[in-house]
Amino acid sequence: TYTNPGNYTVTVTVKDTAGLFSTATAQVVVSGNLVGNPGFETDLSGWNSGGSTTPLTRVSGGHTGSWAAKLTNTGSSATSCTLNDSPNWVKASSAGTYTGTMWVRADAPGAAVMVIRNGKPILAKGYGLADLEKKIPCTTDTNFRLASLTKQFTAMAVLILVEQGRFSLEDRLPKFFPEFPQYGKTITIRHLLTHRSGLLDYEDHIPQGTTIPLSDRDVLFILQRQSKTDFLPGSQFHYSNSAYALLALLVENVSGRTFPAFLKERIFEPLGMTNTAAYVAGLSFVPNRAYGYASGRSGWELSDQSLTSAVLGDGGIYSSVADLFKWDQALYSEEFVSRIMLAEAFAAHSSQSDFKGSGYGYGWYVGKLRDAEHVWHYGSTCGFSTRIERFPGKKLSVIVLANRRDTSISPTVEKIIELFW
Repeated sequence: TYTNPGNYTVTVTVKDTAGLFSTATAQVVVSGNLVGNPGFETDLSGWNSGGSTTPLTRVSGGHTGSWAAKLTNTGSSATSCTLNDSPNWVKASSAGTYTGTMWVRADAPGAAVMVIRNGKPILAKGYGLADLEKKIPCTTDTNFRLASLTKQFTAMAVLILVEQGRFSLEDRLPKFFPEFPQYGKTITIRHLLTHRSGLLDYEDHIPQGTTIPLSDRDVLFILQRQSKTDFLPGSQFHYSNSAYALLALLVENVSGRTFPAFLKERIFEPLGMTNTAAYVAGLSFVPNRAYGYASGRSGWELSDQSLTSAVLGDGGIYSSVADLFKWDQALYSEEFVSRIMLAEAFAAHSSQSDFKGSGYGYGWYVGKLRDAEHVWHYGSTCGFSTRIERFPGKKLSVIVLANRRDTSISPTVEKIIELFW
């Protein structure tokens, strides 16, 4: 409690010490007896204040972190106030800066986070809600749509078949899709894996008036209507969802199994990833499912599916950080393919990509961070943002899955990496 003649400005600064969210909801309550001039002057830089006992809310932070309150004498009148940082109390006895624990309301879409070191999770936690309507919290078993993190599984499915001798990475599109146009005759499977095929982005050529979500086979039909590539196959890098939709169909054509069935039988079940699935509406069930949201005018709005959500090869898998732990550990072994093939998957077949400092392997961005081998990928889609970062030489991995659209989780991941480096 601070009692001294004068008006005081309370400046509340939220510091997200673990950096787990760029946006969320925090609460700090300012209350107490006001003596003399009841005008409790606030300068809260975006906080909503309705009076001395009204909760102040602001989008900042995202978990239990810390806040700092600075009291500054700005006038003449006796003021007494208490800063309540529920559940702890911090009492300001004089002008200055005070810190304490910040309690964050978990009533918004959230995330699940896991940090793995030397084969063990050293941080595994959920934040916020997986389902706003039912008030179901995010946990380490919550299944999020992985978006483009799916590509590493699509690539592994292809590599499994290659090591079985079913086809070669130098084989070309017409071998698997005989009716593919002339321009596909120089596109190899390796080009598809490494985003160097030059295929047009199917998203830019969806027929007008389309209302039913596209499948991987619809992507093939769209590409068969085109007459050229963007560039000579193998000459450039251009991130391509089209390529990975074709790879999923290739797996089906060669294996004789549907893409979801192949993943389940050859990858998910052997690893005990029992809650992971390539989601097909009406055919698949995703337990502990997170629903995607976007921030709108009226608050958080459901933003869970789009016209491209049913395309599987480029982004259709749902999984949890608990299941992805098993996947991460399998990548240190010859569970699916040989070490030689794994090394090839984690090598930069394109020295440049759409991210400075990273090349691209088979379903993974690859490069160096702090002189350490760095293998990673991001995912961003309707209602979800995801990221996995692996440092095989350090046996360190960071996984963040969020059910918020357009959430910039890269700074969050970078802070976590720094914290556990």
